[in-house]
Amino acid sequence: MLNVWAVDAVSHDSGVSGDPAQGVTKDTALRSGFFCDGVERLLCVDTARVESYAAKAPAADLVVVLSNSTKYGGAGYNDVVSQVGYDGVATASSDHEKSDQVAVHETGHSLGKLADEYQYDEYGTYTGPEPADVNTSTFDSGRMTGERAKWYRWIGRTSPDGGTVGTYEGGGYYPRGLYRPTEDSIMRSLGREFNLPGREAMIAGFYRHASVLTKAAGSDGPTAGRGQRVAVRLPVATTEVRWYVDGREARAVRGRTSVVPRTLGVLADGRPHTLTAGGVDRTDAVLDPQLSKRLQGQVSWQVTR
Repeated sequence: MLNVWAVDAVSHDSGVSGDPAQGVTKDTALRSGFFCDGVERLLCVDTARVESYAAKAPAADLVVVLSNSTKYGGAGYNDVVSQVGYDGVATASSDHEKSDQVAVHETGHSLGKLADEYQYDEYGTYTGPEPADVNTSTFDSGRMTGERAKWYRWIGRTSPDGGTVGTYEGGGYYPRGLYRPTEDSIMRSLGREFNLPGREAMIAGFYRHASVLTKAAGSDGPTAGRGQRVAVRLPVATTEVRWYVDGREARAVRGRTSVVPRTLGVLADGRPHTLTAGGVDRTDAVLDPQLSKRLQGQVSWQVTR
């Protein structure tokens, strides 16, 4: 479940710098502008100003800036250091017909920390070191599997964007010398799905900010009564919930999101007892064992009356 907050940023001028042409300058609240770094469709913003507005929303984890324009463009900032807590910003124009897909692609950068998987012929052959991005590599599938690197766990599997995960030459802007996981994911073409490695990276992004389960409203205190119903909230449907009384599982209520401690055998013996809800996201979209550790957690209450 996602909470979405809209924060209005009122500008002195209507529109966006660089629209419709490079010489156009507009006085806007977030300093939005096309032609960033000389690239017409690259829609940049002043990230410090963005943070001042994002701080108006409670505990912002993901920021998408929509700039007032019908022109095609966007950008993904994947290295933002924010006091608010988010670590990326995605931008898109507000009224272009493809802006919804641009926002998803750019969130692939800002949240998933994914590289672009498309290429420019003029870039030639990549000769640098192995990229840090999880979805580009100098390794072909044989070397990747042999060295247990990058997306080797996914090689040979059918991907949501179509086809089979492997190593396809061309990505990270280079037509040669770099490989991408699939033929055509959303990090290469709008309107596509994330490929399997990309989807896993997006899940990792969400779990940088979210817990696998949290106490529901009305149950969010540290204590609970024997007859009080307590509940948890789950961010995704693939989360499995188990309940424990003093460390022993109450198997009869496995999978439930709310319970009453008394019905689980919590005794009225004057001693404190610990009620724990443990959750594990059982998604099949994660193969990385280190990430899997972040897909589990627990919350507890002291039952004293």
